[in-house]
Order: sequence, then structure tokens, then C-alpha cells
Amino acid sequence: MGSKKFFILTFGCQMNVYDSGRIAQILTARNYQPVHDPAGADLILLNTCSVREKPEKKVYSALGRFRTLKRKKPGLLIGVAGCVAQQEGEGLLARVPYLDFVLGTKELKKIPEILDRLERTAGRACAVALDGRIDPYRELPLFPAPGGPTAFVSTMQGCDNFCSFCVVPFVRGREVSRPSQDIREEIKALSEKGVKEVTLLGQNVNSYGRGTPGEPDFVGLLESIEKIPGIERIRFTTSHPKDLSAGLIGAFGRLSRLCEHIHLPLQSGSNHILERMNRGYTKEEYLERVQRLRAACPGISITTDIIVGFPGETEEDFRQTLEMLERIQFEEMFSFRYSDRPGTRASTFPAKIQEGSKQKRLTELQALQRGITQRRYKTWEGREAEILVEGPSKAGGEEKTGRTRANHIVNFPGASIAVGALVRVRIQKALAHSLRGELI
Repeated sequence: MGSKKFFILTFGCQMNVYDSGRIAQILTARNYQPVHDPAGADLILLNTCSVREKPEKKVYSALGRFRTLKRKKPGLLIGVAGCVAQQEGEGLLARVPYLDFVLGTKELKKIPEILDRLERTAGRACAVALDGRIDPYRELPLFPAPGGPTAFVSTMQGCDNFCSFCVVPFVRGREVSRPSQDIREEIKALSEKGVKEVTLLGQNVNSYGRGTPGEPDFVGLLESIEKIPGIERIRFTTSHPKDLSAGLIGAFGRLSRLCEHIHLPLQSGSNHILERMNRGYTKEEYLERVQRLRAACPGISITTDIIVGFPGETEEDFRQTLEMLERIQFEEMFSFRYSDRPGTRASTFPAKIQEGSKQKRLTELQALQRGITQRRYKTWEGREAEILVEGPSKAGGEEKTGRTRANHIVNFPGASIAVGALVRVRIQKALAHSLRGELI
């Protein structure tokens, strides 16, 4: 009997990319093989995100497309995992009658049990328990190398901050730090398979180890990973500004393998909106942390998240956000229109902003940041940078692509350069969101 085939469609954040890899690992151990075309699959799994409305809508759109495949192939299993699964639970089975199973964010280990049950009987399954202090990866084997020089590694799950707009505590649970020994063993295994750069993941990595006796704080974890042979670069995401400690700021420039880049979500430049968002800091405190970061590591690249159109956001509040962009000069920005998320406090707030106003503000915000990004990228022209070669460029031919330590994408001619090599490149030209270089 030949192996079965599976297809995973991943939505949303890097944490979901990591979880999809874990799911693929479980399925491969059950004699399933991955395919790139869902039409050839025996199992289709959608690993979903509900942090914003747009990716959630994409999930239902994709399920609609797969309905046709199910009609043609009745034995096809279709499952939904991740945040939408956790959020909707049994309601998702009721809404999508051809869906076979729903798998919550902390139930990865139950995939074999669910598949056994569905393969034996023509039923449906839902597993969405959200035990607040369970590490969902604890009972799983080490994650194998992803086949490239970079890899994501989860350090923690969940969040205790309860920002008024954010659904994460409700779909990922409360903060749970993975044992540092498990994290180090996973990174050692990745290093032995040729991985040179790891990105540590968590909803708020700054809180790593908090409330976990015997575990180091996040700086201590970074220091221990710094000593693992073969790991040349360390990144992490995401950092909450209110928990950005002096020790973590000082780690930039002190730890040689910690890359000069931090993603530090601002969300709004108005203290009025930051308070309504329950962010726990003021714009002045955010600015002070940025100044300390740049003093500790002058070449650091800072990227951010911004939400426009939060309930009650006035034109003056929005202008203050634009002023913060001008003042801080972020390298890049991820920006979104506010959308109500189920169960969050902000979904009950009055003074909702009209969609037309949200879009107008978003367009203005993005235009401002485009100009800032272009100016900052332009300063790289003529400079040298160390690049970790990640693979062929999307441009094709003999082009290779990689990233600077400050997280800029660089494309350059390099037919003979191996993936995973660290090379020196001279930057020739700045483009909209990447750099063009030549080997030195």
C-alpha cells in the first residue's frame, strides 16, 4: 500500500509557519508525503490565523474552493487547525458541513488519534482544549531541519498582555515558556543539519521565563544559544515595548551573533489610543527605548506594526502617529486597518471609524513610510554587508538572494555561491524593499 499525500495551506504569522512544519513532521511519521497541489492530496489541512479579519476571510474562501475537490474525491479529509479552529471550535463544523476535523492551537499531538478515528469510521472530530499551562510541543520529537540555512524555533506560546484589540490570549492561551533545554536541543539539532540562522518566536519573547522557576530570562536564553556551535545568527520576534528590558537592549552589540534588527510594534503614536489599546506604555516611553537601542547598537534596524482606525481614533490621534514615523524613521512598517476581533474588549468600544476613513488613513500612512524606507535603503548604496545566502533569487538566472544582519533582502549575481554561505557584498542600488549588490 502506497503512502498517502497531504497538503498544508498556512495563513498568517511565522508561528503558524513553525506549527505547519510540526504538523508536517507528524504526518510524515504516519507515512504521509507532502504534495504541492491540493488536487493530489488525501488530506488537506488549513493552518489558520484570526488575528485580523482579512486572513480569517481567506480561510473560508479557501474552504469553498476545496469543497469541489471533496465532491470529486469523497475520501478526501479536510481539516482546519490554528487560531480560527480554536476560535470557532464546533461552530466551524456546523458552518462547513464537508469539514472533517477541527484542531486547536494546543492540540497538535492529537493529530494521529484524530486520523485513526476518521480512517476507521465516517465521523467528524473537534479537539480545541486550551489548557493554559501546557507546552504544545513538549511531547513532540525534535523538529528536523527545514532544508535551508534558516529556521524558526518557538520559545513560548500565548500572551498575558490582553491588548484590547488582540485575540491571541483567547486562541493561543496564556503565556507558557518552553523549557530552555528543549529549545537548545532543537537548535543544536538544526545546527547539525546545516542551519546557520535561527529566529526565536513568541507572542512576546521579552517575557520568556517569567513565572517559570529554574528557567533563565530571555537575555539568559540568548546567551546560552550564542554558545551553540554552528549558529552564526540569532533573531527574534516579537518584542513588546513595555517589557523591553535594559538587559535586552544591552544585548545588542554585546552578543556577537545577535543580529542588529528588532521588530518593536508601536501600534499608535497617540497616548490616548495606546491607553485604549491597553498597551502599557506611552509614546514618550517608546521613544526612550528606541533612543537606548540606537545608543547601544548604532546600526540597528527597527521595524514596527501600526493599526489605523482604532475605535475613537481622531484625526489628531492619527497625525500623532504620522509624527512618530517621521521622528523615529523605521526601516519598514507592517500596517493594518483595525477590525473587530471576537471576544476582545475593543470589539465592544463605541465610536467605530468608517471603512473609508480607515483606508484613507492607511494610504497616507503607507505613503509616508515608503518615502522613509526608500531614504534609509538609499544610505546602503556603496556600503559593504555580510549576507547569508538563502537560495536563488526570484529574478531567476544565476541570481542569489540573502539578508544582511539588519534584515535587508539583497539580490546579487552568484552562480557558484552555495546556499548557506556567508559572503561579503557591496551594495550597488537600493530598490523599494530590497537591495542590489555584487560579490566582493
